[in-house]
Amino acid sequence: QVQLVESGGGLVQPGGSLRLSCAASGSIFSIYAMAWYRQAPGKQRELVATITSGGSINYKHSVKGRFTISRDNAKNTVYLQMNSLKPEDTAVYYCNTDVFDGSLRRNDYWGQGTQVTVSS
Repeated sequence: QVQLVESGGGLVQPGGSLRLSCAASGSIFSIYAMAWYRQAPGKQRELVATITSGGSINYKHSVKGRFTISRDNAKNTVYLQMNSLKPEDTAVYYCNTDVFDGSLRRNDYWGQGTQVTVSS
């Protein structure tokens, strides 16, 4: 079993910054892609950014140039640096990982979510 623990959310004014972290622990043999999703009230969950084990990165168009995804493979941790935040970035942010774990299969795991609120 694998657990994901997120941190770093909070309340920030428009134009401000936050850094989210998501640490994976448990019976992990290998982590493939790591990603951040978000879900705003009344909306579907959407993909924000992904990073593969090889370092390939993709972003949702609306966050390009403002958000940066990175990972520390030694710590099994993925980060999301969010700059120039806008009210429309307000959402619960979830991390997601594709893991080859102790079950000897690849499984998909989700974090518990962390609230990001951008408001003056």
